[in-house]
Amino acid sequence: MFIKRTIKAQIEHWLEQGKIAILYGPRQVGKTTLAKEILKDRKGKYINCENLETRQALESQNAAQLRAYLGEGTFFVLDEAQRVENIGLALKLLKDTFPELQLLATGSSSFDLANKISEPLTGRSVEFHLYPFSYGEIAAMKEPWEMANVLDSMLRYGSYPELTQRGWHDAELFLQNISSNYLFRDVLEFEQVKKPKLLTNLLQLLALQVGNEVSLNELATKLETGRVTISRYLDLLEKSFVIFTLYPLSRNPRNEIGKKNKIYFYDLGMRNAIISRFNQLPVRDDIGALWENFCIVERMKSLGNSMMYRNHFFWRDRRSGEVDYVEEYDGAIHGYEFKWGEKHARPPKNFIETYQGSYITVNKENFSDFISG
Repeated sequence: MFIKRTIKAQIEHWLEQGKIAILYGPRQVGKTTLAKEILKDRKGKYINCENLETRQALESQNAAQLRAYLGEGTFFVLDEAQRVENIGLALKLLKDTFPELQLLATGSSSFDLANKISEPLTGRSVEFHLYPFSYGEIAAMKEPWEMANVLDSMLRYGSYPELTQRGWHDAELFLQNISSNYLFRDVLEFEQVKKPKLLTNLLQLLALQVGNEVSLNELATKLETGRVTISRYLDLLEKSFVIFTLYPLSRNPRNEIGKKNKIYFYDLGMRNAIISRFNQLPVRDDIGALWENFCIVERMKSLGNSMMYRNHFFWRDRRSGEVDYVEEYDGAIHGYEFKWGEKHARPPKNFIETYQGSYITVNKENFSDFISG
């Protein structure tokens, strides 16, 4: 079953506007498939930058030589572009010299690709992030009655594209394989992390604390390492699309707590693989955490696919009042509480009085409206 990627229209729009498209994303989420799908309707070529000969050719600083290597056509996909030394400069030379060219570069490691591209391509490129399938992308290809099973599967196994093609029966094996063989590859290879065991232990702790506030000092103490090391590893994991961070909304320091952050996973299947926990939802003691992570990441996918940018927070005060997720846009604050099932939460009085914003409980009845953006 072919599932259309929502972000495809945005990429095509900005290519037509003359921008170089930079497509980031973790391994195995379909960057190459999407790039080739966009190529279908254009005259051009797919170029695999993991090929040694290709890398050497694209490292040229001569625009004419670069253009000659690309060959016929006006649209070119440079897959795994971070493999090419000074790729940002090469793309700049091509675009400045041959403005009719449409260029799409992909990379699985944002911190590496960004370091090589950002400065040379200032004003010339637009960045896109591709993640595992969103609930909305799958729903567009399914019948409504099928979506209850899809939700169950996404909470347990995530939504990597290969799982939707091969079926859920071997999902655990696939996820265990990708978590051990791909999860740390970018971090270990590009940043020369020397303690992969520490990285594994850190991720296991984070997986068990989804939905809770995380203290760098507590993580460092439990893992018997320094706070600076933990901070660096968290940054690398975020830049390699494993985790993302929510920071506290704190504009009234006398009453609000703002020193700890919350950390979530981009894919719940990956999170569950890290702690080897794939058991069915009715017997899980972490369903609340799974639901919170699911709703937040699906909202972020939907907003990102539509190129809508909003500030994201959570909120907590000194009286134990808490709001799971807060968005700020159009000059207003909007709070959301996530409840598995059909439960409804009462809004914290301090939050409503301080921010005069909206407050919605997101449960199984209305979550599709929330995550649609």
